[in-house]
Amino acid sequence: MTDKLFRLDAGYQQYDWGKIGSASAVAQYVAHSDPSVKIEKDKPYAELWMGTHTNVPSYRHGDKKSLRDVIASEPDKMLGKGIVKKFGSKTELPFLFKVLSIEKVLSIQAHPDKALGKILRAQDPKNYPDDNHKPEMAIAITDFEGLCGFKPLDEISDELKRVPELRALVGDETSEKFIQNAKPDAVTGSADDDQNKKLLQAVFDKVMNASEKDVTDNAHLLVKRARDHPEDFNKSDSASLIIRLNEQFPYDIGLFCGCLLLNHCKLNAGEAMFLRAKDPHAYINGDIIECMAASDNVVRAGFTPKFKDVKNLVEMLTYAYDPVEEQKMKPEDFERSSGAGESVCFNPPIQEFSIIQTTFTKGIGKRHFEPLAGPSIIITTKGAGDITSGVIKLKAESGFVFFVAANTAIDLEAHDQDFVTYRAFVEPN
Repeated sequence: MTDKLFRLDAGYQQYDWGKIGSASAVAQYVAHSDPSVKIEKDKPYAELWMGTHTNVPSYRHGDKKSLRDVIASEPDKMLGKGIVKKFGSKTELPFLFKVLSIEKVLSIQAHPDKALGKILRAQDPKNYPDDNHKPEMAIAITDFEGLCGFKPLDEISDELKRVPELRALVGDETSEKFIQNAKPDAVTGSADDDQNKKLLQAVFDKVMNASEKDVTDNAHLLVKRARDHPEDFNKSDSASLIIRLNEQFPYDIGLFCGCLLLNHCKLNAGEAMFLRAKDPHAYINGDIIECMAASDNVVRAGFTPKFKDVKNLVEMLTYAYDPVEEQKMKPEDFERSSGAGESVCFNPPIQEFSIIQTTFTKGIGKRHFEPLAGPSIIITTKGAGDITSGVIKLKAESGFVFFVAANTAIDLEAHDQDFVTYRAFVEPN
C-alpha cells in the first residue's frame, strides 16, 4: 500500500534569465532540501518543477520512484476517481507547479486556448509540442514585477501622442484612428468594446510587423528619450524600465510592445496575478510561485532570441485592456481548514488548479485541512514545521515538497512564525 502523504524530490532548471547562485530562491530551496546539491555561485537557478511533467519529473523521496509511476500504480487512490474521469489520465497531474527566480526579463509571450492549441499543434508540432491551453497564476514570494495585459486605452492614446518613436512604428493613420475612435469606458462585450479591441489589434499589428530597421532606429531614439526626457512618458517609472530592459535586450521590439503597450505590474510578497490564455505577459524580476495547466505552448513577441510567431500572436490575443489592479487576484478564505494560522485560496476561473497559501504570522500552532477530492502538491517557502496525516509525520522546512493524495486529511504545524506553505490542488468540481 502506498502512503497518501509523502515527500518529493523536485528537479530544477538553469536558464540564463535565472537569479545567480544563492540569491535565487530556487537554489536556496534545492540546496536546503537536498544537501548533496552544491550551489555554484556564478550559475543561474531559474525554475523548480513540482509534478509529473516528463521534462523535469518529481520523484518520491527515499526510493526515487517517479511521481508518475507512483500515481500509475494506484490512480484512483492517488488522483481520485473524479480526477481520472475528468482529465482522462491515470499517470499525470493536470497542473505543473513551479518556483521561478527571475533576474532578467522573460520573453513577452501568450499561450493559446485549447481550440487554438489543437490547430497550432497540427500545423507546427516543432514549435507547439502539445494541444493543451496554458493559463498561469503567479504568486510573489519576494517583491515581483512583470508586464501583464494591455494598458487601458486612454493610456495608450496618451502614449501615442507623447512618444514619437511609438507613433512612427504605428503610423500616423492608425495612430489617429485609435486616438479619435477608442472608447475607454465601453461596457465589456458591447459593440464599442469589440471596436476598441479591433483598434488595439491594429496598433499592435503595426508594431509587431514593423521592419527590423525601423524598430532598431526608433529604439535608439526611444532609449535616448528615456535617458534625457523621462517626463515625456505617462508613467513615472516607464523611462527607467525602458533603460533597464534595453541593457538586457538592446533595441528590441519588446521596448515598444512591452514597455509602452502593456501594464507594468508590481506585486508585493503574497500577492497574485492570473494570466488567462491569450493574454500577453512577461516576468521581469523577483521570486514567484507559479502554477499552470500542463502545457509547453508559447507564442512569443519580444525580449527573446527564440522563434516569434507574429501572425498567430496578433490574431490570437484577447486584447483586453483592464487597469493593472484588475490583473491581481483577490484571495478568498479557505473554509475547509481550521485552527492556528490563516489559509487563503487563490481560485482562478479554470478547472486545472487552485492554490492555498497558509501562514502562521500570529504565532505557532496547528492548522487542520479537511480532505480534498483531488491530489495536491505542497511546498514550504519559509520557516519550519511538520506536515501530518494519520500516523505519518514529516518535517516541513524551506524548500521541502510533498504530495498529498486525494481524499486525505492533513495537519500543518508551525515551529516558528515564519512558516509559510503553498498548496496547488485540483478537484473534480
